[in-house]
Parts: sequence; structure tokens; C-alpha cells
Amino acid sequence: MLATRQSAIGAALERLAAMPAYVQSAIASMPAASLTARAPDGSFALVEQACHLRDLEREGYLVRARRMLAEPLAELVPFEGDVVARERDYLAQDAPAAGRDFAAARSELLALLAGVDEADLARAAMFEGRRITLAGLVAMIEEHDHGHRAEIERLLAAATG
Repeated sequence: MLATRQSAIGAALERLAAMPAYVQSAIASMPAASLTARAPDGSFALVEQACHLRDLEREGYLVRARRMLAEPLAELVPFEGDVVARERDYLAQDAPAAGRDFAAARSELLALLAGVDEADLARAAMFEGRRITLAGLVAMIEEHDHGHRAEIERLLAAATG
């Protein structure tokens, strides 16, 4: 069981490691004028995607993982992505810089998670009224990446279609 869980976390970390390159590649492949174009459904433009991923990584996931490893049962706070996007005017920010900053923050998270053991993965915290483990947080990050990857794919298709 231990080897299976550790290999599952290792595979999850590999998938998490791929997301920054995907975001940076998407930014590089999209015409500059399209970086601020929102999808027809109103979801984030590509520059907003990069900024959101950067800020959530730094202020959400890194903080949560550190607290889960340091505190007995941390009370984690949500990250209000829509509010932060408006307050920080993501549409006016530099997409390539946000992509690079996301990559740096993700690298920091991966370095932190690379050293965890089975006991660490079982460490728990309270998040939005429910108990989650560090392994659950990793799964949450993966799911979040998956959703944003799908949104970015739609943006790329709209820009080239």
C-alpha cells in the first residue's frame, strides 16, 4: 500500500510539474492581441489564467501545504480567485511574466512536496468546513490544473479557429 500511494503521489507530482510548461507554451503560441480575449462563456482570458495560476500557487497552495506540514490541524482559508483577478487587474498584466512566475511558484511547491513521506501525506487540515489531507490537497491541485487546462485549450481553439 505504501509503495502504491508513494508512486501515485510521484505520478501526481509529474503531472503537476507539466502544467507550467503547458501554460507558457500556450502563451507563446497565442497572438499577443488574443492574450486578453475572454472565452465566449466569459471565463478567464489567457493572461488571467496565468495570473490566477500564479497567485493561487503562491498564496493558496504553497501556504496550505506549508501549514499542513507545520501545524497539527490547520484551518485553511479559501482563495477568492474572481475577487483577486478584479482587484489586481489581471487583464492589464504581462502574460509571459505571469507564466514564468507561475512556473517558479510551482517549482517551489514541487520541491516542498518531493520530500514528503506517508505520514506527511496523511496530515490533515480543515478547509471550507471539511477535513482534507495533504494527499487530498495534491489531488485538489491536479483537478484545478485539469480544469484550467481545458479552459486554455478552448481559448487556443477560439484564437486559431
